[in-house]
Amino acid sequence: MEFGLSEEQLLIQESFRGTLERLVNLDSIRAVSNGAQSMDKTLFAELADLGMAGLLIDEEEGGTGLTLFDAAIVAMELGRSIAPVPFAATAVMAPLALKLAGSDAQRKEWLPKIAAGEIIVGMALSDAIHGAKRGASVTAHNNKLSGQTSFALDTAEADALIIADTESNLYLVSTDALGLECTHMPSIDGTRPLTDIILKDVAAEPLGNGGKVHITEIINAGRVILAAESFGASEEMLSRAVDYAKERRQFDRAIGSFQAVKHLCAEMAAELQPCQALIWYAAYAFDSLPEEAELSGLLAKSHMDEIGRFVARTATEVHGGMGYTDLMGLHFWFKRIGFNRAQLGGPEKLRALAASLQGLTGSSATSHQTAAAR
Repeated sequence: MEFGLSEEQLLIQESFRGTLERLVNLDSIRAVSNGAQSMDKTLFAELADLGMAGLLIDEEEGGTGLTLFDAAIVAMELGRSIAPVPFAATAVMAPLALKLAGSDAQRKEWLPKIAAGEIIVGMALSDAIHGAKRGASVTAHNNKLSGQTSFALDTAEADALIIADTESNLYLVSTDALGLECTHMPSIDGTRPLTDIILKDVAAEPLGNGGKVHITEIINAGRVILAAESFGASEEMLSRAVDYAKERRQFDRAIGSFQAVKHLCAEMAAELQPCQALIWYAAYAFDSLPEEAELSGLLAKSHMDEIGRFVARTATEVHGGMGYTDLMGLHFWFKRIGFNRAQLGGPEKLRALAASLQGLTGSSATSHQTAAAR
């Protein structure tokens, strides 16, 4: 029995890879990273025409009605190319929030626009994920939000935001609402700015059922997508390292012929390859095995975060001093991996959540460790 992508999924992969290879290059990445523009709007429009923005939106609402597994395939290609476009929040988390928690009217109003790529919806869930930052929090009273939330995703060109309050209820807010102040913050990845949001009695529209019961599912989907994107970026860094080792010569020999360099490349490949199956399973569990979805997502992202950092460092080492230059552009992949590592929970936090989910904290953890030692 063969386990792998279906013919339809291979076609999705090839379509996005071909478009990204045609439209994304180091110059277009630099234009966004250096602040000349906030995102590549031409690229976003092309990808929206391919169906990127509507992957998880049902056909009757203008989307393609696909699964998180399909979205993960696209995320890998976006990571491979370091595409400077919003995705995790506006094409995955926001549509899921509206599908799972929105009212019929909200779904009919917002989902067709998202699917067509006409609007971008950012996500501000930091309170629900990390807790308040420096005492900041968002409170709701009579459908008005006040407070502060940080690290909002996909907000540089957002037309609307989905914001979580301290009780994990979700609200829709227009970015031009009175009392809303957005300050874009530099991040390690210049193509992915974050936003600090201050709200002063801002009119907000609660999602149909508040969204509280679905917020874990929404965050989990985002984690799987970020892991998939980091995998694509790591795979590209490995590929570039191997190609460079074949071309770069020292002592009249390709450096790839040196045993030390061979070992570095082989170790990267050996560590990275199992991550693909881990991410694919997490996406499959989200779609088909809800009882395993949360744990699989936590394990996939936490492990990919660690392996991604290892691959980023090692691939740069294989390039030697050239790996640190802007000419090679390797730092863009390095930064995307670092950015994804920090979003929606770092590996240490996610492993702690996974342990808690399995009852391995406190006395249970002690018993488990004792049994393992024996």
